[in-house]
Amino acid sequence: MSVYRENPAARRPRRDNTWSAIALRIVRILAIGIIVVALSLLFALPLIWMVSSSLKTDRQIFALPPVWIPNPIVWSNYPRALEFIDFGRYVRNTLTISGANIVGAVLSCTLAGYGFSRLRWPGRDQLFMVVIATMMLPGAVTMVPMFIIFRQLGWVGTYLPLTVPSFFGGAFFIFLLRQFFLTIPQELSDAARMDGANEFGIMTRVILPLARPALAMVVIFQFIWSWGDYLGPLIYINRQENYTVAIGLTLFNSQHSQEWALLMAASTVSLLPVLLLFFFTQRTFIEGISMTGLKG
Repeated sequence: MSVYRENPAARRPRRDNTWSAIALRIVRILAIGIIVVALSLLFALPLIWMVSSSLKTDRQIFALPPVWIPNPIVWSNYPRALEFIDFGRYVRNTLTISGANIVGAVLSCTLAGYGFSRLRWPGRDQLFMVVIATMMLPGAVTMVPMFIIFRQLGWVGTYLPLTVPSFFGGAFFIFLLRQFFLTIPQELSDAARMDGANEFGIMTRVILPLARPALAMVVIFQFIWSWGDYLGPLIYINRQENYTVAIGLTLFNSQHSQEWALLMAASTVSLLPVLLLFFFTQRTFIEGISMTGLKG
């Protein structure tokens, strides 16, 4: 009776191939990591330069070669920058506009997105395509007609032109919420309907609790856009006490154009709310982006 014995040398090529595959995978991961880090630093370079310049003297800002690490660190730029302009008032004005826009966007876009995704009615899909088509209109096309309408209403000089339009929905947010609502099983709505719930009850008790990531995404996007809006307040606000942060920084630049370190300090402070909001809500934000599919 012969006993078959496997040649140990026959296993070596397999083992070598395994180690080669592992090494190739490690090299690929390292290459992707290096590319991602390099691109991240490239996009973060203006922010790094702004923060660094806010802690320098004016001579260090214009030094050649560039000075990336300030020496000495001038912390006094921040309190001095906030003394030159009424920064607290501008922050309150911007928060007022941002808060009203968030409430309007969440209310109007939620209702519209629910109607386009969970209700069936004639012409629904065709009207949704019309809503999506409005995203292709540049803001410059509607700027003059909107200004004429708001001037006829007597709203120029108030916050109404900057807040009221958000209560009539936005195509981008309607699209995002509709796509998210489509991912929620229809069986949940049918079960609630069999229990006697009406459509408003189904939306508020069943759909919206499951759509918190998408609603959080709407809140974050709307806050960022309202906080950084420059053109809208520039057109409709004509009194300095009603200025927003973006207009306040422009006013600072026009009055103190030589104080570049103070301007960088004020700009850094104006970015803090947006950075803090994204830092504390990044998990919900990413979850809302990843779960917003393209169904339907």
